[in-house]
Amino acid sequence: MRCWLKIEEMALEELMQRLNAVSQCADEIMHQDIIPLYAADIQDQLRKQFAYLSGGRGGDGCPVITFPDYPAFSEIPEKEFQNVLTYLTSIPSLRDAGIGFILVIDRRQDKWTSVKASILRIAASFPGNLQLVLVLRPTGFFHRALSDIAFRFNKDELKMKVPIIMLGSVSELQGYIDKTQLTEDLGGTLDYCHSRWLSRRTAIEGFAQKVKQTAQILQSFGTELAETELPNDAQSTSSLLATHTEKKDKMKEDIRVAVEQGDDILGSITKPVTENPEYKLNQDQLDNQTTVERLLAQLHETETAFDEFWIKHQQKLEQCLRLRNFEQNFREVKAALDIVSERLSAFTDVGNSSSHVEHILKDLTNFEEKSYETIAKARMLASERDAFIQSNHYAVDSIIPKCSELHHLCDAFTTEIERRRNLLNKSLELHDLLEKSMKWCDEGIYLLASQPVDKCQSQDGAESALQEIEKFLDTGAGNKIKELNKIYREYAHILNEDLKEHVQKVFQKQESMEEMFQKRQVSLKKLAAKQTRPVQPVAPRPEAFVKSPCTSPGLQRENTSNSESSALRRVNYRKGKSEMTELHQSRGGSTMDDEENLAVLRQHVMNELIETERAYVEELLCVLEGYAAEMDNPLMAHLISPELQNKKDILFGNMEEIYHFHNRIFLRELETYVEYPELVGRCFLDQMEDFQIYEKYCQNKPRSESLWRQFSDSVFFQECQRKLDHKLSLDSYLLKPVQRITKYQLLLKEMLKYSKNCEGAEDLQEALTSILGILKAVNDSMHQIAITGYDGNLNELGKLLMQGSFSVWTDHKKGHTKVKDLARFKPMQRHLFLHEKAVLFCKKREENGEGYEKAPSYSYKHSLNMAAVGITENVKGDAKKFEIWYNAREEVYIIQAPTPEVKATWVSEIRKVLTSQLQACREASQHRTLEQTQSLPLPLPASSCASPSRNHTRNTKKMEEKKADITSLEGCGTTVAPKYPEKGKGWAKPSHSLDASEENDGWSSAEEPLNSSDAEEEGGGGGGEMKLTPGKYTVVTDYDKGVSEEFTVKSGDLVQLIREGEDGLWFVKNLSSGREGWIPASNLLMLIGNSKSAQSLSSSESGTASSTLSTSSSCSDSCNVSSTSFSDIKG
Repeated sequence: MRCWLKIEEMALEELMQRLNAVSQCADEIMHQDIIPLYAADIQDQLRKQFAYLSGGRGGDGCPVITFPDYPAFSEIPEKEFQNVLTYLTSIPSLRDAGIGFILVIDRRQDKWTSVKASILRIAASFPGNLQLVLVLRPTGFFHRALSDIAFRFNKDELKMKVPIIMLGSVSELQGYIDKTQLTEDLGGTLDYCHSRWLSRRTAIEGFAQKVKQTAQILQSFGTELAETELPNDAQSTSSLLATHTEKKDKMKEDIRVAVEQGDDILGSITKPVTENPEYKLNQDQLDNQTTVERLLAQLHETETAFDEFWIKHQQKLEQCLRLRNFEQNFREVKAALDIVSERLSAFTDVGNSSSHVEHILKDLTNFEEKSYETIAKARMLASERDAFIQSNHYAVDSIIPKCSELHHLCDAFTTEIERRRNLLNKSLELHDLLEKSMKWCDEGIYLLASQPVDKCQSQDGAESALQEIEKFLDTGAGNKIKELNKIYREYAHILNEDLKEHVQKVFQKQESMEEMFQKRQVSLKKLAAKQTRPVQPVAPRPEAFVKSPCTSPGLQRENTSNSESSALRRVNYRKGKSEMTELHQSRGGSTMDDEENLAVLRQHVMNELIETERAYVEELLCVLEGYAAEMDNPLMAHLISPELQNKKDILFGNMEEIYHFHNRIFLRELETYVEYPELVGRCFLDQMEDFQIYEKYCQNKPRSESLWRQFSDSVFFQECQRKLDHKLSLDSYLLKPVQRITKYQLLLKEMLKYSKNCEGAEDLQEALTSILGILKAVNDSMHQIAITGYDGNLNELGKLLMQGSFSVWTDHKKGHTKVKDLARFKPMQRHLFLHEKAVLFCKKREENGEGYEKAPSYSYKHSLNMAAVGITENVKGDAKKFEIWYNAREEVYIIQAPTPEVKATWVSEIRKVLTSQLQACREASQHRTLEQTQSLPLPLPASSCASPSRNHTRNTKKMEEKKADITSLEGCGTTVAPKYPEKGKGWAKPSHSLDASEENDGWSSAEEPLNSSDAEEEGGGGGGEMKLTPGKYTVVTDYDKGVSEEFTVKSGDLVQLIREGEDGLWFVKNLSSGREGWIPASNLLMLIGNSKSAQSLSSSESGTASSTLSTSSSCSDSCNVSSTSFSDIKG
């Protein structure tokens, strides 16, 4: 760099010297260094022509200055006179001017007095050397004679340094000066035009000034170029180079114009010769030609000097630009190398299975391919080192270390990626060995489980089984692990704690399997020995089997944390297994064999569950890295259409959340149950809440599939698929989460099938139920999001419990007769959505389209508030029908389900909702009563107003089994029922009157307090035994264990109370079948009591009825919910 600066300084100094020489030479040529006077400055004075330089020469080459006859000679200002004489004497060369000038004074038309004055003035003002003064005296006789006399007498006065010769005619003048050197007005032949001479002199002097000015400008420009600081970035350097180049081109254009100007002047001087070769230029013309040629030479010298300087300056800028580009590329490549090195350092995982290692190897290969461009670019940039050296770059000292660094980084990356590949290959080799051993063990266990026990009881059967075992054991040479320590030594550099533990487990499993084979061989060899008497194989009685072979006596489930619970189950399992081993030995080999068969099958299901889970996690990761992450990759941005940008969340939904859940939590938890497959139900139950994320994914699936169909042909997706080497397109992988969540219930069913008598069977059943519940919730939510036209917020209606399509008939009290009659015969097809707080009636509309776009939509029609709903379970004539009635049967909807099973499910779910509302009111009433009696505020139970959730399934079942008595609603009869939104815009507005009918076999919360509150008050509260009150009752729970075996009642039946018995039993008559029998009073709910007439139920004037009609509202007020209606309750 310093060397370059020194060279540049030398180049600038040389340029300055040469351009200064040009300027000085131009002044010398034009004699401006002596007399700095230009024709343009005194152009008006020269144009008067009182003196001129014709170009003629005397005999010895003396320049001739002619003073023509000028009448106003005496009036010329002295300054102008001196300027003209000074300028004219500066034009000839110094050599010619040194010889002296010949003055020709033409005064032929003048007077002697003027001649004398002219001679005296010229003698006094002439600035040059004089050789001879020739005066053409006046031609008049008088003046001529007078001039002769006067000249003699005034000779001393006119005495000059040179002789003055008075001439009387032009012919005498030609005796002193050749005719060819005299102008035509003096009788000569010299071609002279004063205006032409003046124009040419102006042009020559202008050209000389142009040459000098150009040299000065180039000096300034050269200084500017040399003093300009070099930028630190490529863009600024490129801009500076462009700016300097532009200025250089402008300067070159100015020089070209100046050269053309000089050539034009030279051409005008030599034009006569060009036109007439015989024409001879006079000395003045020859001098002008020489002057212009010298000026042109100086101009060319100026251009040459500048060109040489510019070449060096341009080289410096180009090298600077190249350096800046190199530095910028170096920074980019260095950053890219740092990124790929950092990503390479992340490949620390050696895998947990062969497929996992293969996936990592594939990822490593893909990563290497993606990194190839970066490495190639780095090596190419490093290879520019030699080019910089060959071009003698001024910054080669700073470039060489950077190139060496790039070579080192590339070599280190290549070495490291090869090292990682070798480690993964060794890991793959180890996992292949482990999986071969695992597969061999599984095949062995399956072989033991598949050998029929009864056939092994015979000698031939035992020998055949022994042969099968020996043949299988022979296959273990290439499949099993022989020496554990050898494995440790050979694969020490890849064995981490997890992998080492896995190797130990596989080896232990192999040893356990071989031990099982040894025991089986010993047993079979005994059977194969020759028997003394035939043995008749007898299948063991089912009663002989232990009901739960996997659990120890007295083992109970405890409500502990997940980790403690899992650990406890494993400890109990080992204990139970140890106890069962002894039991099996006492029971015989057949029971042990059956349990072994089930254990093998359970292990197969568990292996499938874990292996498919691992594959699922890998597929999710592959999609997220190969597609989702690539959408944010700047290198792939040009392949993504603008409409697809920023749509990643729509296309992939919450797949990343699903991946993290399975990879970080669920898969690891599953792997902890690998040795206890029958307990895996607890793993599902512990993580059941996290499975709710699938609902969000499935709800987004229609939008995702619609977006995919629009851009499935995108080059971006095709490129991603090519890089991943996938045979299937992205949409197949986007369906994986939906397929996976449905796969779990199949695997759980299989596991439950082989674990019915094991400890974890209850957890498996509950996990299966929960997974099916999630699938149902997902399916229901997919339908719910298709509801259109509902003005409110569906989330405010509570959890969606059920949904389905039904035929609906309507029967309204206030409806017109024609509409009512028509409704009986023409059902409406409606899709019902049962929420915790309302039931929605929608009309299903099929949509055209493909995939999810073909899914139906649901047009909202109206809704019913569950607080004012009642149900009738059975409708005469059709086992698939039930009634939903509103506001004491003011509105009745007859619902026909597709099957009786669907009807039963809906009726059961509606009962649960109404039961929860009743329970909430009771708890609120009890809470308020306690507050009033004790004057102490008690906290309201958190679940008092909430509907039952899936997590309370067991409690609900227990509540139904207890057949709890209806508790008191005392204190709930003083408030007014709330108003609800109008039908069509939300919930229907309920009526404040009831019209109970004896023929009605259903009931609602608006009726129940009318009967139950009186009965409970007489009984002293809800906790005691129900008091006898004559009248009709509704059966709320099926009962078939009466005194008479033929007497049975079902939920919803109407019975007439006959008498009261002991132990809480009442003797009743079933009004449907006409049979009589005993039934627990707790199974009955009073419908119509004899103490209250039917008229009181329909009369709005009855004070008792009026007070009881508002009890449901008051209960709801105390619970901060709407008034509640209830169905027939089975428990």
